[in-house]
Amino acid sequence: MSEPQKIYFDDLDKPVRNEAEQAFYDSGKPVDMSVEAILGAAKAATGLSDFGSPDFMERIQLWVDDINADAGLHTIGRQQAWEQMMVYAINRLNLENAVRLHPEILDVKIDRPLMIAGLPRSGTTHLVNMIAADPRLRSAQLWETMMPFPLPGEQPGPIEQSPRYTMTKEMWSMFRQVLPHMNAIHEMDPDHVHENIEFQSIDFSSYAIEWRARMPNWARYYQQHDQTPHYRYEKKALQALTWMRGPNRWVSKSPPHMENLVPLHTVFPDATVIITHRDPVAVMQSALTLLAYWDRIRRTEQDLPGLAALWTWRIEEMLRAAVRDHDKLPQNQIVDVIFHEYMADQRGLIERIYRTADLELTPAAEARITAYLEANQRGRHGAVQYDLPKFGVNVGELRERFQFYYDKFPVKKEPARGEVL
Repeated sequence: MSEPQKIYFDDLDKPVRNEAEQAFYDSGKPVDMSVEAILGAAKAATGLSDFGSPDFMERIQLWVDDINADAGLHTIGRQQAWEQMMVYAINRLNLENAVRLHPEILDVKIDRPLMIAGLPRSGTTHLVNMIAADPRLRSAQLWETMMPFPLPGEQPGPIEQSPRYTMTKEMWSMFRQVLPHMNAIHEMDPDHVHENIEFQSIDFSSYAIEWRARMPNWARYYQQHDQTPHYRYEKKALQALTWMRGPNRWVSKSPPHMENLVPLHTVFPDATVIITHRDPVAVMQSALTLLAYWDRIRRTEQDLPGLAALWTWRIEEMLRAAVRDHDKLPQNQIVDVIFHEYMADQRGLIERIYRTADLELTPAAEARITAYLEANQRGRHGAVQYDLPKFGVNVGELRERFQFYYDKFPVKKEPARGEVL
């Protein structure tokens, strides 16, 4: 394999937008950023009105309040956040309607799922897609997490013929034209398996909304409240999706599992929990670059030091919760994945995961996984060159802040730009 193309971002703090970026940036329309407007639009789109338990109203109000308080969010950024919340409200209406019409959905068994936890940018996406190549396991691709329930008049048939798949494919094709280097940081293809946080977002929880705006008040609220009820809501969504299309043994991933290991185990007590561990400094520089690159088409100001401060706190909180709760789970149901070992021997890791999950690695499954690996080699979309000090971060101080995590898990430190280890 040839050396991947190096990609440099020299304007993250003051974007110099190309024609496509500027056109998208200027395309935003003012929105009524209120709970009433969002839920009203969802009702109009579906013809439904029953959102189920009203407890979500407090949470969606917090989302709206934080977005309204984010002075740096441009018109298009506000519009995107509004549209995302409306989609979650639509999905909630459809889920509640499906369960009301077919109460047997709640009897569907989710059998010994494989649940992947790990910080964002720690290899979880690659790992879940590798395992999901095994057709005996149920997973949700990006198009399905975005629009889990059939549109009015949608006929059963191959996935590729679903209008939801087509709509998602067109949307992400446009997104890649606007931000052509996004795939080099984090690939988002409609037929790739995505994060199950979208199903907790239907309950207006999870940290997903934090990737769209500066949400410090919501983040504090989220950390102060037990997430078990929202894992139960995710389970209801999985039951509905399994009822529509099996099998009933799932593989999924969600970075916030890191800070919710106990709620995860409480709701899915027979799950195999696979936890990826990577140097949090490497995670930080990758996550911050992704956010800053995305921000060029949704914010009026970048404030890279402010972005770094917010996400340093969030990552630290996730790691402290993982260290606190890791040993509370049955250790025979946990697979700890050390990133540099994972990159050196992916097939060996798969064998270890399958043994822990008591799942036979059949020749057919192994062939599918091998085909995925050969088609998805690291760096095929280019190699982004990261510059953590550009975000106002003192790397030495950051490592001291994360020392508690290095003490617990034997991750290999990955040098930041200008750092000698």
